[in-house]
Amino acid sequence: MGQKWACGFSDRALAEAAGVPLDALHFDVDAIIAAHEAIKPIAERLGINPPAPHLAGFTYAHIAALGADIEFPPGSEPKPRPLIQSVNEIENLREPDDYLSAPLIRRRLEVLEELKKRVHNAVNSIGHIFEGPVTTAALIFGDAFFTLPYDNPKLAHQLLDFATTSALNYAKTISNRLDIPLKRGPLSFPDDFAGIFPPDMFAEFVVPYWNRFFTELYEPTHRSVHSELLRPEHLKFLAELKVDLFDPGMDQYLSPETLQQHCPCAFTAPIHPWDIRDLSEDALEDLYIRYSRCGPEKILFSMDSLSWEPKIARLLKVARRLEN
Repeated sequence: MGQKWACGFSDRALAEAAGVPLDALHFDVDAIIAAHEAIKPIAERLGINPPAPHLAGFTYAHIAALGADIEFPPGSEPKPRPLIQSVNEIENLREPDDYLSAPLIRRRLEVLEELKKRVHNAVNSIGHIFEGPVTTAALIFGDAFFTLPYDNPKLAHQLLDFATTSALNYAKTISNRLDIPLKRGPLSFPDDFAGIFPPDMFAEFVVPYWNRFFTELYEPTHRSVHSELLRPEHLKFLAELKVDLFDPGMDQYLSPETLQQHCPCAFTAPIHPWDIRDLSEDALEDLYIRYSRCGPEKILFSMDSLSWEPKIARLLKVARRLEN
C-alpha cells in the first residue's frame, strides 16, 4: 500500500479567498458561506475536496463554557485570558450549572443554527469538543500552572482533576445539545503543552489524566493524540496508554526519522507551514519523499495562503505518485 496523505485549507486561506477578515469566520454566516464558495475553484484546480462550511476552528469552547474571556482581535486568531489569577482560586473552581449558558457558547450555537439552516452540509460543531488536561489547566491558570507541580503538587492535581472532569462533562453536554451521540468509536484530543513536563513528572501529571480522557467518555476503538512538545523519552507512555496514532504537529523535538526509530505506534508527518512558505517546489518534493521513507501513517499539509497554490500543486503531484 502506498503512502497516505491529507491536504486541506486553513481558515486563513478561506478568509483570503473571500476577502473577509479571519475573525468574521467565527460569527458572520455570510462571510463563512462566501469563504467556502470562494475556495471551491481552487480546490477544483488542485483536485481535492473543498471543506464543508464550518465556523472557524476554535479550541477554547470548553474554557469559554467555564466562563473564561476570549478576545477576537480583528483579522486575527482568538486569544483566551486565564480564568483564575492565583493559587487560592483553585479550590474555589466549580463547574457551571449549565455549560451552554455562557454568552460566547450561546452566540456560537446561534451562528451554527443559522449556518445549518442555510447550508445543508455544514459541520455540526462550535469548536473542539475539548483540549487535553495539561493545556486546559494552563488555559485556566496561565503560565503559572507549569510551576505549580513543583511548588504545590496537591493543588496541581486538583486543577488537573477539575480540567479533566469539566472537559468530559462539557463534552457530554455539547454532544447532547448538538444531537451527536457519544458512542463507541475513535477518540482523539490535542494536548500541546503536555511535553513541558519531563518524563519523570509526565507519568504522574499527564498519564492518569490522559487515561481518563480515553476511558470515561466512551469506549474508543482507536486512540489518537496530538502533542507538540514531546521528546523521544516521552514516547514510551504512548504504548502504556494504548495510543494507536500520534500526531506531533509542530513538535520541534520529533522529526519523522526520530519517530520512525522511537514511536511505539503509528504517527503522522506534518509538513510545516513555514516549510511550504520558505522552500522551493523542488525542495518540498524532496522533503515529502524524505518523510515518506520514514513510514508515517499519513503525510499532512495544507494551504495557508493562496500564493502557495503552485507549491501545494507540486506536493499533491508527488503525494499522488507515491500513493500508488
